[in-house]
Amino acid sequence: MILKKYDSTNPITEEQKQNFTAFLHTHLDRFGDSAKAISTCIDYVFNLGGFIQTGEIDGALVSVAVINETGMKGYIPEYILVYIATDSKKRGKGLGSKMLQEIINTCDGDIAMHVEPDNPAIKLYRRFGFTNKYLEMRRVKKEG
Repeated sequence: MILKKYDSTNPITEEQKQNFTAFLHTHLDRFGDSAKAISTCIDYVFNLGGFIQTGEIDGALVSVAVINETGMKGYIPEYILVYIATDSKKRGKGLGSKMLQEIINTCDGDIAMHVEPDNPAIKLYRRFGFTNKYLEMRRVKKEG
């Protein structure tokens, strides 16, 4: 797998943004967000900080991750791994491990992520040293 990194010094085209958004929307399946939310997260990388990591085999996209910088060093992890997905037909071949290791190597600070308790990838994240320190609580503001 060939890994590629995109950030403010190596931006993506609108076509790549659409491809990455569609890939994540498809392969995150029930653990994902709307295509609009994914696209907004990708915009954050180029407007406020972070990077996109991709993996390709024979020119075909097989893995995508979006990592945002938080700007909160010292009290909140410096990075949040917002999305990471591997092509559903390519899972179980070590591609996710390779992507995650590259992300860890690239980030020069702590990394946080949100994971659903029933997501099978949680085992992979634990193998790489991720732990669940907090229970997340949210209050969603009602429209109108």
